[in-house]
Amino acid sequence: MNLWTAVFLGGGIGSVMRFGISKLLLALDLRGAFPWATLLCNVLASFILAWVLLRMQGSFQHRPSWAAFLTVGICGGFSTFSTFSYENFLLIREGLVAMAVVNIALSLLACTAAFILIARLP
Repeated sequence: MNLWTAVFLGGGIGSVMRFGISKLLLALDLRGAFPWATLLCNVLASFILAWVLLRMQGSFQHRPSWAAFLTVGICGGFSTFSTFSYENFLLIREGLVAMAVVNIALSLLACTAAFILIARLP
């Protein structure tokens, strides 16, 4: 499979995964003002990306299409900075500035912590 096809397919799968998590959290009635689905998707994508880049990098030396499928495709389609930014804008517009700040801080800390955690695993 060539790199373009790998990214295309991975991006589609990642986007469907993100959509599914959003629907799942809605079904669980976690609809409050806080954007839980985006936070969860971004943190999970960070864990996947950290695992692939830090733990499996050697496995993909001769398979660049698989690395592109997982990192650029799935993680790129699964995480979403644009939605994260939009949801923070909505929180600020609704006067929920503290909640926006918590979302920004929690997202940055949790996603960075994913890389630190994976890097420290034996």
